[in-house]
Amino acid sequence: MISKTAYTLFLTALLSAGMVACVPIEQQGGATGATQTAIRYEDYTYDQSVQSVQCYVATGTADQYLEPPVVSLRQQQSMVLEFDRLHVGPQRLVAKIIHCNADWTPSVLTETQYLNQFNEFFINEVQSSVNTRVPYVHYQFEIPKVKLSGNYLLQVTEEGGNLLLTRRLLVYDELVTVVAKLGTPTGPAGRAARQPVEFNVFYKDYPLVNPSQEIIAVMRQNHRWDNVKTYPRPTFVRDDQARLEYTFFEAKDHFLGLSEFRPFDTRSIRFNGVGVVNINTEVSPVEVQLEPNRSRQGGVYSQEPDTDGKQVYGNREYGNAMVNADYTWVNFELREEEVPNGAVYLLGAFNDYRLSDTYRLRYDTERNAYRGRVLLKQGYYNYYYGFKPNASSEADAAYFEGSHFSTGNAYDVLIYYRPPGSRADLLIGYDEVYFNKR
Repeated sequence: MISKTAYTLFLTALLSAGMVACVPIEQQGGATGATQTAIRYEDYTYDQSVQSVQCYVATGTADQYLEPPVVSLRQQQSMVLEFDRLHVGPQRLVAKIIHCNADWTPSVLTETQYLNQFNEFFINEVQSSVNTRVPYVHYQFEIPKVKLSGNYLLQVTEEGGNLLLTRRLLVYDELVTVVAKLGTPTGPAGRAARQPVEFNVFYKDYPLVNPSQEIIAVMRQNHRWDNVKTYPRPTFVRDDQARLEYTFFEAKDHFLGLSEFRPFDTRSIRFNGVGVVNINTEVSPVEVQLEPNRSRQGGVYSQEPDTDGKQVYGNREYGNAMVNADYTWVNFELREEEVPNGAVYLLGAFNDYRLSDTYRLRYDTERNAYRGRVLLKQGYYNYYYGFKPNASSEADAAYFEGSHFSTGNAYDVLIYYRPPGSRADLLIGYDEVYFNKR
């Protein structure tokens, strides 16, 4: 992670083409083929026409599109949702907000307890793509403010009920003070690969009833939901100081630092950006070939600027990412011997680190490499390769990427509490810390 000044300059240059954002995509595809499915209380895309979903805080700064959807209840900034629908004409879409408990199950609160408005919001900011080979419609929606802290799920459907996507939102109240800090590495293995983060919760001005049992703490790395760590109890309760102490002594309680993310830049189809070796504009959609990669396992740490796994969209030729950025086929290649009893996947915020067939690479015996392609909107991307053993439901990014204590990562801490007599978990504290920020 680079210094705050350098990081801001890096992002300003990165976003200088005048782009609008969006984030992960769960499915690739052409014509809409949605099916009615049960709602999932997570970041998820249900319809294959929906692409390039991003939810962020509208700070008005150059790097706002990288901001996670986390806002303070007392200083509520606007959160914005953006996404595209490919090969589908403009339609009337409806958004709804659902209050959830700490475990992302729906709370029993009535809508009037957390909203000042009727819980049905039409998405009116709609634009069709301009001069793109892949036609799409772009939607933008400013999320209404709520009056209670906690977890929220934003749901978007077609008028009539066909579910399109869901996104997780966080609204915290500053009732307790959370102070996160860098901890001490645990043992030789922990020192080399893991990043210890500790934190304290001060509750002098907000009396907690039975805090050792009622407080739930959650920590995320780079704002990811796929590998969060949940701490149901503090390590120590300092009643005399009105302080909860979370100190971790085992390596399993610390995140792997991994490596800086691999980047590529497709914001131009006239010249090769970072990580790109060839662009074929004679086909439609345009075909982009990335540089062949190799495993970084066992290698030394390399300090490179990244966006912590996230991406920004843009088009250097026309500048308006909202409707001018086109979709291109992006070809990935990992040159490694075939690994038995497992599968290789692409991982990043662009797919919510989700394992699906769209992002799986197949082994090419002639090239001795894992290969695959994904239809992605023009932009600057970060990604990892992950290996999923057949017996596991998760992919191990360290298998190909390695892991280092020195890697720059962002961590945030969420503190949940259900006051006596209340019917839902509230998010009463929040803090963010950068590990190895330069």
